[in-house]
Amino acid sequence: MTSLAYADPAPARLTVGVVSAGRVGSALGAALERVGHVVFGVSANSARSIHRARTRLPEARILPVERVAAQAELLLLAVPDTELAGVVDELAAADAVRPGTIVVHTAGAWGIAVLGPLAALGARPLAIHPAMTFTGHEEDAARLAGACFGITAADEVSYAIAQSLVLEIGGEPVRVPEHQRTLYHAALAHGSNHLVTLVVDAAEALRSALAGVELLGQQRVDPAPNGLAERLLAPLLSAALDNALRRGTAGLTGPVARGDAAAVAAHLAALTTLDPQLAAGYRAMSLRTAQHVGSDAELIDLLEQR
Repeated sequence: MTSLAYADPAPARLTVGVVSAGRVGSALGAALERVGHVVFGVSANSARSIHRARTRLPEARILPVERVAAQAELLLLAVPDTELAGVVDELAAADAVRPGTIVVHTAGAWGIAVLGPLAALGARPLAIHPAMTFTGHEEDAARLAGACFGITAADEVSYAIAQSLVLEIGGEPVRVPEHQRTLYHAALAHGSNHLVTLVVDAAEALRSALAGVELLGQQRVDPAPNGLAERLLAPLLSAALDNALRRGTAGLTGPVARGDAAAVAAHLAALTTLDPQLAAGYRAMSLRTAQHVGSDAELIDLLEQR
C-alpha cells in the first residue's frame, strides 16, 4: 500500500497568486511556473518589486492583495516575517480567501498558527520555508533545486500537498513541528547570517594586512568584495565548510583546536588594534570553539577575559 507521505493530492496545475513580489516570492513564483503552475497575479508596491514581477513573472498581472487572494487556488504569502500576521488579519477581515484555497507562507519562524484566521474561513494552511538565502538575482530560482524546505502542516493530507509542491520544484521537504519553528529558524539564521558576518570581518582584516601588496608586479587596488582578500579566503572557507558538514568538530584546525594560547593572544592583540569589535567577535567564536574541543583552563581563561 502506498504511504500517504508519498501521495500526491495536489492538482497538476494550480492558479497561483503571490503576495508579494519580493526576493522570495518572485523566485518561488518563477519556480512554480517552470513546473507547470500558472502565476496569474502578484501584488507589488515598490518600484523594485514591480520590476521583479514584470521580469520574473511577465505573464502575471499586478493586482491588489485582495484580488490576488480571491482568485488563487494556491496563495503564496511571501511577505516579511514581521508583516505576516497583519496581512493574514487583513485578508481574513476582508473575507478575501475562498474555502479550499491552499495558503502557504514562507516565514521561517512561523508555523501554521499564524494562518488561523484564514483556516477559519476554510483555507488549508501550510508553512513552507525555503532554507536558502535570496539575493534578488536570477540565481535565486535555480538555487531552490536541491534546497531543503521546512514544512509545517495541520495533518497528513496537508503535509502531502506541501511535499508534492516542494518535490516538483526540485527541493527536499523536511517536516518541522509547530512548536520547534523558532529553534529551527534560529539555527538557520545563526549558520547563514553569522557566516556572512564572519567572512566580511575576515576579509576586512586581510585587506588591512595586505594593504600595498603588489600583484604580478603592479600595485593592487583591492576592492571589496571580490578582491584579493576574498580570493585568499575562498578555497580555505570552502574546505572549512566542507570539513564542518562532513566531520563536525573533528574538522576543526588552527590555534584554538591545538590549544595554542600564545597564538590566540597575539591574534586578539592584532585584531584589537585594527577593530575592537572585530576582536570581540573573534574572542566569542574562539571561546565557543574552545568549548567544543575541550581546551585547557589557560586558553579558556584567556578567552573569558574582558
